[in-house]
Amino acid sequence: MSGKNEKMSAKITGIGYYIPERIMTNSELETMVDTTDEWIVTRTGIRERRIAAPDQAASDLGFEAAKAALKNADLDPKELDLIVVATVTPDMALPATGCILQDKLGATKAAAFDVSAACSGFIYALTMVQSMVGIGHVKKALVVGVEVLSKITDWEDRKTCILFGDGAGAVVVERCPQGEGILGTFMQSDGSLGELLYLPGGGSRNPITKENLEQRLQYVKMKGDGLFKYAVRSMVDAAKSTLVEAGLTTKDVDFLIPHQANIRIIEGVRKRLKLDMDQVVVNIDRIGNTSTASIPIALGELNESGNLKKGDLVIMVAFGGGLTWGSVLFRR
Repeated sequence: MSGKNEKMSAKITGIGYYIPERIMTNSELETMVDTTDEWIVTRTGIRERRIAAPDQAASDLGFEAAKAALKNADLDPKELDLIVVATVTPDMALPATGCILQDKLGATKAAAFDVSAACSGFIYALTMVQSMVGIGHVKKALVVGVEVLSKITDWEDRKTCILFGDGAGAVVVERCPQGEGILGTFMQSDGSLGELLYLPGGGSRNPITKENLEQRLQYVKMKGDGLFKYAVRSMVDAAKSTLVEAGLTTKDVDFLIPHQANIRIIEGVRKRLKLDMDQVVVNIDRIGNTSTASIPIALGELNESGNLKKGDLVIMVAFGGGLTWGSVLFRR
């Protein structure tokens, strides 16, 4: 048993992910909007994305990812103290998807809630949970990043429909001695730039009405050109700040897991951090942009591949609507 005054932190003890079965290729999109496979690949790096079944909601995808993470951690759901779900596509506004997932899992002792920070949501949620676990308020927690973006994508808007996919990733977080596990975190926002990426309809500002539906306000809107410059700079700053907090540099990093938004953004971040391409986890070509699910899915694939070894230093960094950005640095 640790001493009462011993400082503690949190570590990731289980990793899991889930992607839907249906694959939508760029060729299929060519039949829906005015675009081409070459145009999409050149500008985004995406060749295909996964699309949830009509009857699949966020809690369904999150449930599969959560089961995989709990199995990886050899943990019974009834041992969980907390469930945090990061998403902008909840099952419904009320109750929280975290509560729906708690019931599905049978995690009868866990508190549950949702976090909304767009593509940075998983990083924000993991940062919050790391703090709660570290100070002893929570012993065992589940963090889920899940999106069903196909349900809020305008399939007539070629600027956005080529980008998004569906999926979920999850991690189990438990207490550990300080200096192990999660070594540093960073979060920041700039609400003045919120309209670069937003969903105007469905909230109290523009509730669901016939008029708002006719204006297609229920779908994501994006100004991609404005996002690019902020994304690269913010993700690099977040990664460097987290490394400084831990007293480390990019030379210590084994893997970078960036939000899978755009291959050019990923490449820009990699170059500025002076990392080799084989250190960067990339799955955007197969998965597309799954918003807050992208980092835990990529982490899940890295873990599943066997390339993630005990002692490896991993930095996860995200940028998304809000605008929000952040990073988490951890030792496997």
